[in-house]
Amino acid sequence: MDMNIGVAFRSLSAGVLLLGLTSRALPAGTEARFDSNLKKIARSVTIYRDTYGVPHIFGPTDASCVFGYAYAQAEDNFWQIEDNYLRSLGRASEVYGERTLADDLLNHALEIPKLSRAEYERSSPRVREFCQALTAGFNYYLARNPQVKPRLITRFEPWHVTAFYRFAIYQLFVFENSGFKVDEIRTAVLEAGVDGAPGKRAASSLKGSELEEREEGPEPVIGSNMWAVAPVRSASGHALLFINPHQPFFGPGQFHEGHLHSDEGWNLSGASFFGFCFPAIGHNDTLGWSHTVNYPDIADLYVEIFDDPKNALAYRYGDSHRRATQWTARIRVKTAKGTETKRYNFRKTHHGPIVAVREGKPLAVKLARLDEGGMIEQWYSMGKARSLTEFKAAMSRTAIPMFNTMCADSAGNIFYVYNGAVPRRSTRFDWTKPVDSSDPATEWQGFHTFDELPQLTNPGSGFMQNCNSTPLATTSEGNPVKENFPPYMINDERDNRRAKISRKILASQPKFTFEDWTKAAWDTHVLAAETRIPEIAAEWAKLKQVDPARAEKIRTVIEDLEAWNKVSSVESTQMTLFTPLVERMWETKPADAQDPWPNIRVLEEIMSELERDWGTWRVPWGDINRLQRVQSGGEFEPFSDSKLSLPIAGGPGFVGIVNNFYTKPEKGQKRRYGFAGASFVSVVEFGPQVLAKSVLVFGESADPASPHYHDQANLYSKGEFKPAWFSLEEIKAHAESVYHPGDPSKRKSP
Repeated sequence: MDMNIGVAFRSLSAGVLLLGLTSRALPAGTEARFDSNLKKIARSVTIYRDTYGVPHIFGPTDASCVFGYAYAQAEDNFWQIEDNYLRSLGRASEVYGERTLADDLLNHALEIPKLSRAEYERSSPRVREFCQALTAGFNYYLARNPQVKPRLITRFEPWHVTAFYRFAIYQLFVFENSGFKVDEIRTAVLEAGVDGAPGKRAASSLKGSELEEREEGPEPVIGSNMWAVAPVRSASGHALLFINPHQPFFGPGQFHEGHLHSDEGWNLSGASFFGFCFPAIGHNDTLGWSHTVNYPDIADLYVEIFDDPKNALAYRYGDSHRRATQWTARIRVKTAKGTETKRYNFRKTHHGPIVAVREGKPLAVKLARLDEGGMIEQWYSMGKARSLTEFKAAMSRTAIPMFNTMCADSAGNIFYVYNGAVPRRSTRFDWTKPVDSSDPATEWQGFHTFDELPQLTNPGSGFMQNCNSTPLATTSEGNPVKENFPPYMINDERDNRRAKISRKILASQPKFTFEDWTKAAWDTHVLAAETRIPEIAAEWAKLKQVDPARAEKIRTVIEDLEAWNKVSSVESTQMTLFTPLVERMWETKPADAQDPWPNIRVLEEIMSELERDWGTWRVPWGDINRLQRVQSGGEFEPFSDSKLSLPIAGGPGFVGIVNNFYTKPEKGQKRRYGFAGASFVSVVEFGPQVLAKSVLVFGESADPASPHYHDQANLYSKGEFKPAWFSLEEIKAHAESVYHPGDPSKRKSP
């Protein structure tokens, strides 16, 4: 470790400027000392941008790499970093106005800013150093690029980092999985009146039947795929890993790729959300891992009974009452006339904040590990692990409250765990529904240990997968057994079609070469077609017996579907018919059940629409299924048929396809454009030297003027990868530029 850099970081941690004190005068000389320390750290860090713009950060310490990673992220998309952070601080309404008020209300109800400040203060010296380094990198970027004008955050503070991690997991993932819609918070929060007195409710209390139901589809859109194979199924004799998160292409969930290498032994390459300290999925030189969203029961709803007319904050508990806590938060909201400050009253019981009122009943939510935090420490330990034993030890913290996790290493191990911070509970209650908070028996009794979670190490099949699917069908033999776990531990994940096609692919190949592995990652076999097309054909055959004239009009369509090889491609006209048919049949309403020819009717509708828009129903899938970048580092632009777009062979997961690509129609446009799906794709082989390839959905940069704004989209469209260079020799050989943070004059091609 470079002791001078260590001293510089310790000086930074004591520097008031780093702590974000921008509204008052600084002691004489502080600014100069701060700037001197940052320059010293910046000079110690080298950023190699490869020919795809991926930043490889080399520094003397782990913290210096975090500093460089922050600077590189800011270069690529500062707008998204700031957007992620202003949302995590509960300040989105200062920029977006009323449309994000519910998000800010929920943020304050969960007390994300308060909990995050406290977590930062009690974190280990290493985590505090990372938080300081990350925010110093952002602030240094702003200082060196005065042309960049933040919309709200002019100086980042170290505790902001823990707030973003907490927001990214709890508000983006856990909360809606608890059965709430974010907008329900309006039913529970009172706008404060004069002198803090209760005022009007943020929204009237809604009855259960009036609540907008959680949007359901054939399966969740925001998901992921991950696979691993052991040496027995690898042609090289080395374990293989497939990393494939499915996130929205725009907004807080979009990915950034990077590589961090320090003299302290850190060597981590992968992807993270903009604003994270380091990659949250990826690999080092001996092992790698990925995540998929899972739905462990880590959030419970409590019906709180406030029945004391003399004390509005008293709620029933056992044979007596407890007193709820009430506080007021100020939220600034952008309006047409300027920014207005509104005051809202929040309540919480010992179970958690009141986040909804349904049919007059206040509901509190209790979220596992919300108060404790610890995610940064765990992800860091996972990335530093040199063996499966060390990786499991890192995960045993269960500070990351959810996510299936799959790991492969250079020793040939493969491992899967249905990860979760799962509370111990009484099995007398149905935890899928709100429970009576007044019954002490509903209290949590600590958490299950990591060893008690569903998991699998080195199965006899030699392969494993998870695609947001049940842990009970991870592979073909030796799966976790449902009866070995309490009924509340595993939620209602299904053995979905993506999981089924994954097992079919993995079981069908005796041994994968690395080239086979790269091709499998883009597989477009359509599993649903194997069963649905025979059903459609059988329905048509029956129609032919009773209404031959109607049947004859779609005869060629049926023949085409039956002749299809059930593989999606940009040329496939069958995929153009089949995908909307499956989607619409899922949406069939009870009234339609009386129709004896539901598949035929939907096919006729699809044909009619295609003929209306395209002049024929024989439209290649790639003509309709398109990729278009509509956000560069600011507000979204509408999708448009007149703008550049690329054809995509993949399709929505609900048809049973690995190459996931979700689209939606755009008003006034003939084509459908992707908004979510395979957003980062990586394949890794763990030999003596790691071999890896990867691709982002668009490119590293959000600047339309950058060559890396759209350069990976062409690879993505074709189902191809770019090299993910890992050794310094490779990186130098393919470096487009080499520089220190904040020193563009030294930018050069080697």
